[in-house]
Amino acid sequence: MYISLVKIFGYRNFKEIEIPLHEGINVLIGSNNSGKSNMLRAIALALNADGFKRINLSDIFREIDINVLKDSSPKVEITLICTQSTGESDTSEIAGLLGDCLIPPLTSPYNASINFRYSLSPDKETEYLEDVASLSDHNEIWNLLSINYERFYEIKRWGGADAKLGEIYSRIDFQFLDAIRDVSRDMCMGYNPLLKEVLNFFIDYEVKCDDSKDENQIKEELKSRQAEFRENSIPLMTNLHDRLHNGKNILLNYANSIGASFNNVIPDFNGQLSESELFSVLQLIIRHEFNVEIPATHNGLGFNNLIYMSLLLAKMQASSDGKYMGRQANLFSLLAFEEPEAHLHPAMQYQFLNFLNKNRDEHSVGQIIVTTHSTQIVSAVNIDNLICLHSCNYGVHSIGYPIKCFTATEEDQKSKALVQRYLDATRSDMFFANKLIFVEGIVEEILLPTFARYLGYDLAYNHILIINTGLRYYRDFLKMFDSQLENRINKRIACITDIDPMQDGTACYPYEYGVQEGHTYSHHADEEMSLYSSHPNIRYFRQSEQYGKTLEYEIAWCNANCKLLLTKSIKNYDELNDLMELDSSTAMLDRLRKSDENERIKNSIGLCSWTEEDKCKAIIASRYLNSIGKGGNALELSIALEENLRLPDDNPNKVEFVIPPYIAEALEWLMR
Repeated sequence: MYISLVKIFGYRNFKEIEIPLHEGINVLIGSNNSGKSNMLRAIALALNADGFKRINLSDIFREIDINVLKDSSPKVEITLICTQSTGESDTSEIAGLLGDCLIPPLTSPYNASINFRYSLSPDKETEYLEDVASLSDHNEIWNLLSINYERFYEIKRWGGADAKLGEIYSRIDFQFLDAIRDVSRDMCMGYNPLLKEVLNFFIDYEVKCDDSKDENQIKEELKSRQAEFRENSIPLMTNLHDRLHNGKNILLNYANSIGASFNNVIPDFNGQLSESELFSVLQLIIRHEFNVEIPATHNGLGFNNLIYMSLLLAKMQASSDGKYMGRQANLFSLLAFEEPEAHLHPAMQYQFLNFLNKNRDEHSVGQIIVTTHSTQIVSAVNIDNLICLHSCNYGVHSIGYPIKCFTATEEDQKSKALVQRYLDATRSDMFFANKLIFVEGIVEEILLPTFARYLGYDLAYNHILIINTGLRYYRDFLKMFDSQLENRINKRIACITDIDPMQDGTACYPYEYGVQEGHTYSHHADEEMSLYSSHPNIRYFRQSEQYGKTLEYEIAWCNANCKLLLTKSIKNYDELNDLMELDSSTAMLDRLRKSDENERIKNSIGLCSWTEEDKCKAIIASRYLNSIGKGGNALELSIALEENLRLPDDNPNKVEFVIPPYIAEALEWLMR
């Protein structure tokens, strides 16, 4: 069995949502306040887990539609759909236990429901509706509920149509490690229930797991070992009694003096020593190199978190062992970790994922759910395990499943493999941002944040992330984000690309495009521009079809006289500086140094029918494009632009800089 679907209505920030899960490890990601932790708590409520049985009015989704509040009292409903696991027989013990909870049709794989409701008592519903009928504000209704009706709210848990869940709850092991935790105090001494339970299970482990012996033989050998321990402990207890003899008589005189020995009842000391009682003196220590031993409490939180997780898994193994627990053995185990990265170094986060993958089956854990903000964890896990929770508006969420974004076709499987390889720790944060900008290279990645600041936008504040794919085509990534398809991650995405005019398959200048007959001309991304022209969450942006080429060309075209472009690393510095001082295309062409590329520019400009102003801008843009490197120049330019931006507007040294229109259009669309 595993939980295949979580339905939540009216709980905390969920108005109504269905979240599918899968067997094995589920890694739930999303931005802050998207509801990851609330989903875990909803599961815990439905499973009646220890520490999660209480709920009050403040846990109900704060409905603001007054008509909804007047139609019925607000409530919380949670349903867990439990599905037959791969390899689980139709006659398994858990299937039998869920019998009354099964949902028709009763075919394999089975589905069963576990339900939870927190609602106003039915006999108070009519009174509530009468009280709110005349109210005109949703806050008034919530105040009325808090004052007059919260005490009449009640909890109901049931399975299927109306089955009781008592035994089911007792056979499900739900372990939840939340984000705010101090595990050191919970695991380091033998008297702690967790460590004591684990030690009880693993003592004489080789006997309990001996497949060559039947159950009775194992029991007899364990009894023999326990009897041997008690026999060996008798000299210890005798020694203890002898040493207490004289002192005990004086101690018990106090009891006689206050009347504790009344009616021939005399206090005394007795006792036997068992293994379980001796566990209380065991202390978890960490043995370092050179046999240096220190208490586990002296270790860092991250290290102790990993140890504690191992103890939880060991406990779950013990609780599900039929030989050890008999009919009390747990039939389903669910392990939930909230933000495991809270105390773990990035390298340990990778180790954590490996740890879970390796030990899930070994320790009989049926299902694991991890919520995280860690790009290291996301990059280490297979994208099939990811579940992306996105908060669209108040109470409204969307769920994305990368595993369902790629079909079994060869093309989609290649796309999936590319995306999986791409998602290292510096790029997997695309799943956490609210909005994305896909760019082709390092130049756009460096300059876009600065361009945004010139336009008055702050990308970081708006949780907008720039993703440098290093590729000219984004279609492999967009398969995960197309909101018009099911199970996609619904984020607004701006795809910025170069128009790159081509003549007969070779790059050309804009003023060469379409000039000569008998040649084939094309632009990059024509198909994508058309396909996404009215798409609800994905748009393509590129330069002008008439004047555009690349970002670097466009920067110079829009700022043909801006000396900020002349950075230290630029080639042909003097030539470009002189070109910016000239005001005619003829003078500019005469200034060009002799080269094959410059001859091409002279000939092409002479053939085009552009205006004088456009020709001047094109000459500067062409020479600028041919005079720069990539990343180095972009970094120098961004520094110069940032320094310029910080100058007061009335400073005479401040230079006007024009953001390329297609970049401005992309950022404006993202900010809507």
